[in-house]
Amino acid sequence: MAASAGPLGGIARAAARTPKVLVIGLDGCLLSRIKDADAPNLDALMAAGLTAPSSIYANPLAPTLSGPGWSTLITGVWPDKHNVKDNTFTGARFDLYPDFLTRAETARPALNTYAVSSWAPLTDTVFSAKVDTRVSTPSAEYDTGTASRAVARLKDADPDAVFVQLDNIDHAGHTYGAASQQYLDAIHGADTQVGQMVAAVEARPTYASEDWLIMVTADHGHTDPGGHGGSTLQERQTFLIATGPALAAGSVRYDVKMPDVAASALAHLGIALDPAWGLDGRPVQQPVPDDFDALRGQLQSRVDETGIPAAVLGFTHTPPAGWSVDNSAMGTGGVTEWRGWSFTTDEFWTQAQRDQNRECNVRARGVFAVADGDEWSDKPLGGGFDSTLVSPAHPVTGGRTATLTYTTYYRQESPQKGEVLVSYDGGTPVSVKTYTADVPSRTETVTLQVPAGATSVRVRFRYTGGNNWYWVIDGVRISQV
Repeated sequence: MAASAGPLGGIARAAARTPKVLVIGLDGCLLSRIKDADAPNLDALMAAGLTAPSSIYANPLAPTLSGPGWSTLITGVWPDKHNVKDNTFTGARFDLYPDFLTRAETARPALNTYAVSSWAPLTDTVFSAKVDTRVSTPSAEYDTGTASRAVARLKDADPDAVFVQLDNIDHAGHTYGAASQQYLDAIHGADTQVGQMVAAVEARPTYASEDWLIMVTADHGHTDPGGHGGSTLQERQTFLIATGPALAAGSVRYDVKMPDVAASALAHLGIALDPAWGLDGRPVQQPVPDDFDALRGQLQSRVDETGIPAAVLGFTHTPPAGWSVDNSAMGTGGVTEWRGWSFTTDEFWTQAQRDQNRECNVRARGVFAVADGDEWSDKPLGGGFDSTLVSPAHPVTGGRTATLTYTTYYRQESPQKGEVLVSYDGGTPVSVKTYTADVPSRTETVTLQVPAGATSVRVRFRYTGGNNWYWVIDGVRISQV
C-alpha cells in the first residue's frame, strides 16, 4: 500500500522522524455503537485512517472475557498460545509470549515504554516489569485518572510506546446493556478522553519530527441486554481504528485480527518480528493479498440458512480468478449455501450454527473457503459430500523443493476425510497430506519435491463425507527459493 498523508497534521513519513506508538483500549466497546454515539474524536480517527471490524473466538478456545481478550491484543497471539482462559490468568504463558512493550524493551532497552490501566490486572499481570512504567489507576480515579495520567505522559514526557486501557464502556454494558443510552453516553465520555490524548500528541513540541501510529481497539463486545463471555457474534465483536502515514484515510479492511495490534506496534517501532516468537499477528501497515478476499464484493445473502440475518452478505460459490471447484461427484440437494466448497466469512458461517466450534476458526482472515458437510445436511439431499477446491497453476522449477503453506481448521467425524493433492504440469494428482482427526486453527507447511523438468504445480483440497463436520482453507501460497 502506498504511503498517504498522516492523520495528525498531514505530515508524510520521513526517514528522520522518530516512530512512536499509542494504543488505546476501550473495554467492551462495540464499533456499531461508536457509529451510533456522539463520538466526534473516534469518528475523526476513522475518517483519517483505517477502520477494521473484526471478531474473536468463543469457548472452547476461550470465553469472550477481558483476560483472554486483552492478553491476545497485548501479546499478539491467540489464547491457544498465551493460555489465558479467564480473568484469573491461571496458567498464563507470558514467559513464552510476553506483551509487546516487553518485546520492545528487550529489543531496544533505550525505548521509553508506559502502560496505564483502569483494570489493574493488565498493568499488574499482563505487562511485565521490563516495561519502564506501569500504572494501575486507583479505583477512586477510574477512567478520569487513567486518561489524565496518559495525557500528562504524552504531553510532557518523551514516551516511545504507550498503552492505555479505559474501562467505563464495559461497566455501562454490564449495568445497562449495549442497547442503552447509558452505553452510548459511556462511549461519548471515552471519546472525549481519546480526543484529549490525541490533542496531547499533537501538542508535543517535537511532534513535527515524530511519526505516530495511533491504534484504538477493544477486547470483546457486549449483548444488548448486557454482558459477555458467550458465543454470540455481538459478544465476539472487536475492531481496530488506526491512523498513521502508511494507512489510507477512510479505508476499511476485513483482514485484520486482534493479534495484529501488537505486531503493528512492534513493526512501527522498527523492531523486526522474529518468526521464532510465534506471533499470530501481522502488521496492518503491510497487508498481505489473498485470492479469497477478492470475493468480498461477490458475497450473497442467505438462501436456506434462515438463522443468519438477511442483511448479512456472506457466501458465494463462485471461486476467485484461476481457482475452480469440482463438484462432479457431489451429492444433490442439501442446504444451498454449503453445497460443495463455499467462500464465506466468520460473520456468516458462525451464525449458521453457534457452539459447534466454528468460532474457533481464528487464523482464517476475511473471506475463506469452507466445506461443511454438517450444515449441508440440514435439508433433504441425495448422495454424499464430495467436493474439490482446485488452485491455479503455480510456476515452479523442476528438481527442487517448493513449500506449500495454507491456513486450515478441520473438525473430524468418521467417515469424513480431507485430502491435499498436488499435480505437476497437468498430471495425475498425488496425495501429500490427509486429515482424519481434528486439527485446530493453524498454518500448515508442506514441503513438495518438484519432479525434474516440471514447470507448474496445482493444489487440490478434497473433502469427502456426509452429515459430519467441516474443513476451512485460507491463505494458500506456494514458494520456492
